[in-house]
Amino acid sequence: MLPLKEKDKPIIQKLLSAGCCARCVLRFCCVSVQAAYRKQPEETLKELQIFINDTENDKYAAESETSEDPPNKRAKLETSITDVQSEEEAAAVVKSKDGDSRVCVVCLGILQGLCGTTQAIKVCALDMKAGNYEFDTLVLSVSLPAQLCVREPATFLKDRSAGRRGSVLDKDDVIQVKEAFKWIMQGMVTKELGGIAVVTKVSPFEVSVEFTHPETDADCHFLAATCPDCFKPTKNKQSVFTRMAVVKALEKIPDAKFLKHYPCPPTQPTSSCSPQVQCLHVSVFVAGRYNKFCRSLPQTPWVIDGERRMESSVEELIAAPILSAFRADGFNFSSSGREDVDVRTLGNGRPFAMELLNPHKSRFSKEQMKQLQETINQSSDKIKVRDLQIVTREAMSRMKEGEEEKTKSYTALVWTQKPIQREDISFIDDIKDLTLDQKTPLRVLHRRALAVRQRAIHSMSTRFLDSHHFYLRLKTQAGTYIKEFVHGDFGRTIPNLCQLLKTDTDILELDVEVGESHIFRLDADVMLVISLHHFLNVAKTNKGSRI
Repeated sequence: MLPLKEKDKPIIQKLLSAGCCARCVLRFCCVSVQAAYRKQPEETLKELQIFINDTENDKYAAESETSEDPPNKRAKLETSITDVQSEEEAAAVVKSKDGDSRVCVVCLGILQGLCGTTQAIKVCALDMKAGNYEFDTLVLSVSLPAQLCVREPATFLKDRSAGRRGSVLDKDDVIQVKEAFKWIMQGMVTKELGGIAVVTKVSPFEVSVEFTHPETDADCHFLAATCPDCFKPTKNKQSVFTRMAVVKALEKIPDAKFLKHYPCPPTQPTSSCSPQVQCLHVSVFVAGRYNKFCRSLPQTPWVIDGERRMESSVEELIAAPILSAFRADGFNFSSSGREDVDVRTLGNGRPFAMELLNPHKSRFSKEQMKQLQETINQSSDKIKVRDLQIVTREAMSRMKEGEEEKTKSYTALVWTQKPIQREDISFIDDIKDLTLDQKTPLRVLHRRALAVRQRAIHSMSTRFLDSHHFYLRLKTQAGTYIKEFVHGDFGRTIPNLCQLLKTDTDILELDVEVGESHIFRLDADVMLVISLHHFLNVAKTNKGSRI
């Protein structure tokens, strides 16, 4: 039996006559017993009809004891209904006696044919099983059409002289459509998934069901004229008639104006809502360190005016194997700082992290992560990854903390215009905590604000190579523009190496060394760079030379 009270009878009769489904009747009667909603709608409707006629049948049974001829059953039903409601309402209740196939005027079919075993099978088969997600629990979320907020209060305004939308019962006591839908569907989905629990609080896996009903989209439009301040266009919203905006407008609009612009009860829809099911796994975060050994590899894809300048990038070389292994829909790549395309990253490697969006696979052992790391390292000789691991969102955010306070180590191959000797550069080793005023470099002015930034060079050391080349090792504050310190950037960095050596200088190669010292080495590539650079400068000094 349904947990209903005698005072609910007039409400039930009014709701049924207005075109409400059986489950919405339970909601408006504040029935909070979940099992009542899990019954078939046809069964619930029959129980409601029996309930509203039960008292009157008892009265007729008592009258029949003093009468020789029992009253006609049809007459008893019609009389019992007419005693408590209008002829129109009575006709509606009688009509629903054999089952009501009409679409509910309030939930628009959501609590009728759209929440049952068939829908549960579709949810599981089309999205979770086909998507091949890994999960132990799931959260079921529901998005409802905004027009339900208008239709629900309008259901009780058939008698327009009532004057108050809250005259029947307090809206806070009514069981929400969303809650009733979950009560019905959670057990069905669990059964279809072989016992996987549908939880109500937190789960890394979410199944969202979004309902739309284009037929009644215009239900909310009258609110825009009465409460225009509530409906302001936003960049990311397709429609101004969001659920929040509609609720806000309904709180402001006077009852008389509501009655004037909207039919009470609402008009009968001809079709049910359309459900769209989507599955979403929370992001998984992967972090590690990378070394870059190539001087023609940008950190991220390099695209200028829609044209790609380099065939690959550090981000893509790392992301491709990870994205494939986790079967994610996308990713966000970030790192602790960045290097220029022609700068190598040596030492322990630069920390990086990836947010994997909607990963279908999320469980990896330490051994599997090591195998994934090896796959990345074998895919290219331009980069190398170490310490690859799954981390938390908080650990990823900490990677960015205090970047400006960090100390970075660099090694630069420097060219000087004037010939130098070892003694000419030895004084650089004694310079400590040199403060620079660096105006935004010309090469990054298109993407960074024009400003003068103070940066510190904590220490420097040199290694003489030949009369025009030496190695310069620097320990600096993070964010220092090393190239601009070396060549001066047309006086935009003060002081600079040109001023210190009293000659024009330029940087031929730059390495950033992270976390450990790097042994100076003069390899064949460096010798080639020096020779080529020397040849070009000699050619420039010869007026008749042509290259």
